[in-house]
Amino acid sequence: MSGVPFIDLGRAHEPLQAELSATFERIARTSQFILAADLDRFESAFASYCGAAHCVGVSDGTEALRLALLALGAGPGREVVTVPSTFIATVEAIAATGAKPILVDIDPATRCMDPQRLADAVGPDTAAVVPVHLHGHPAPMDEILAAAGEVPVLEDSAQAHGYPVRGAAATFSFYPTKNLGALGDGGAVVTDDAEVAEAVRSMRHHGCTPADANDHIRVGASGRLDNLQAALLLVKLPHLDEWNEQRREAAALYRRALADLPADLPPEEGVFHLFAIELDERDRVRGALRDAGVGTAIHYPRPVHLNPAWSHLGSRGDHPAAERLAERTLSLPMFPGITAAEIERVADALRAQMS
Repeated sequence: MSGVPFIDLGRAHEPLQAELSATFERIARTSQFILAADLDRFESAFASYCGAAHCVGVSDGTEALRLALLALGAGPGREVVTVPSTFIATVEAIAATGAKPILVDIDPATRCMDPQRLADAVGPDTAAVVPVHLHGHPAPMDEILAAAGEVPVLEDSAQAHGYPVRGAAATFSFYPTKNLGALGDGGAVVTDDAEVAEAVRSMRHHGCTPADANDHIRVGASGRLDNLQAALLLVKLPHLDEWNEQRREAAALYRRALADLPADLPPEEGVFHLFAIELDERDRVRGALRDAGVGTAIHYPRPVHLNPAWSHLGSRGDHPAAERLAERTLSLPMFPGITAAEIERVADALRAQMS
């Protein structure tokens, strides 16, 4: 019996192969590589998809966070509040602006920012709040917006393609494994705020003005989304809702198949970038699943403050909910096209270790 891969991008790409190949050939023939029409079309389409007025394509999700934070006023002497349960890029982007990351613990029920703890962390030096829609599950935005007050909220939506923007802006990653993934790397800032969009658009291209590439009015960088990747994303975007629905259907199958096991299942709402369960003896069970041919991953084995480079942000015990999640989380196979038989095989392999 064949194994179950943790992810198989080919199942979504195969039906689009001819269109993707034709798009690549068209870009190669026309040599439209940088800041060209496909990027404009993708930005318009993705803004509309997210229910927002503006989208600015950038080189990757980390740069999307950094540029959006700068546009919102983050910098030296300021603070940005986020969570310890996230990929390290979230705090890397904050630190890259010169601002200080401030961590608040998660709510174990949502695995996202705890609004009550947020209220205590917001102060006069807070430039922004960055909730993370972890694993594709939306953070409680109503409560977070209320707790943030006048402080702008920047949503880290790297794992949550498919939700409307609620805060001042949202940032996305198009890393290949994301719900909407490029065939390389990419990212975007999505917002209703024209000033934020204009600032990000300028900074991604060396701080210049739209009218004159040699008129540098800001300190910028080279952070553009390649026209090729924008064109390929345009091919994939019309299929995103279908792929998200397949993820939701797979998550429902998992919930039924795992209902009798001593594991904590993820929140029911989401676009299920990941299907991450929590269980005791995680590492032993993961090894047994590997031996049974089932691919898994851990997102993430350490919360931010327990990584050596970020130990100045806290100590063990400071954020117990995030620390418990990191010790117990295990991501199971999840991707568009995963079959019911494959999900049942994963469940059987888990049951053999946990019953």
